Amino acid sequence: MAESVLHAVTVVLYESQDPINIGAVIRAMKNMGVRDLRLIRPCRYDLNRIEQIAHDTRDLVERIQHFDTIDDALADCAYVVGFSGRPQAARWQRHTPRSAAVDLLEYAQQGRVAIMFGREDHGLPNEALDRVHAICTIPTTEHFSLNVAQACLLALYELHLLAGDSTKRLQAPRHAKGAPTKEMYEQTFSDMRNALDAIAYFKTRNEELIMRTMRSLVFRANPDGRELLMLRTASIEVLRTIERESRRAVQRALADAGVAGDQVTTREPDTEAV
Repeated sequence: MAESVLHAVTVVLYESQDPINIGAVIRAMKNMGVRDLRLIRPCRYDLNRIEQIAHDTRDLVERIQHFDTIDDALADCAYVVGFSGRPQAARWQRHTPRSAAVDLLEYAQQGRVAIMFGREDHGLPNEALDRVHAICTIPTTEHFSLNVAQACLLALYELHLLAGDSTKRLQAPRHAKGAPTKEMYEQTFSDMRNALDAIAYFKTRNEELIMRTMRSLVFRANPDGRELLMLRTASIEVLRTIERESRRAVQRALADAGVAGDQVTTREPDTEAV
């Protein structure tokens, strides 16, 4: 199995002040398939506490690297994007997380790339921004109150999607029965028409237009086989109910007239395919 391009992506945290954020970043990395974390002069933290925040991430925790300088942390990186929310005077290339992911993965085909996040209180200082190729700002309202872990998760999510590296398969609904055939649709529409006709729905309405609308409605709903069968059997049950009530009414009338009920026969609706 080929190695994921996301293994060439490094997350760099500059002077992290809160161990909880370090743990939350590791948790985001684990979920999005990125495994390389570098810390520049971080606060003191306990590895056991980190794993309490980010469960089942021992493999990532053991890979954490520490650096004293920004240059050392970025030395092997071919492309670096710094995440910053404050306006800058210099004309750095600007990105959103989505556009940053495009450039990052392009460079990741040839070497290591990095996304860098600053301190919780003041973000990345100018000396860090001087070393990035581009700046990424996450579009928000004027409130702008994302913490480091939240910003990192957004960045990693865009990288994960663009890399096509979604490894978790989403299970189909428990009772999904696959796509209905054209024959199943036509049987359903036939039974719907018969049910509507049985309750005299078309008496004051255009049957052709009503059934065309019903078809359009069902096709837009895109039901699976089980859901379409439920709609069909509901229509058939309307016919059965009308038949039962009609038979009972006839039997009551005959009983009132003194005629034996077993002299009357009725026919159930055709339900062969249900």
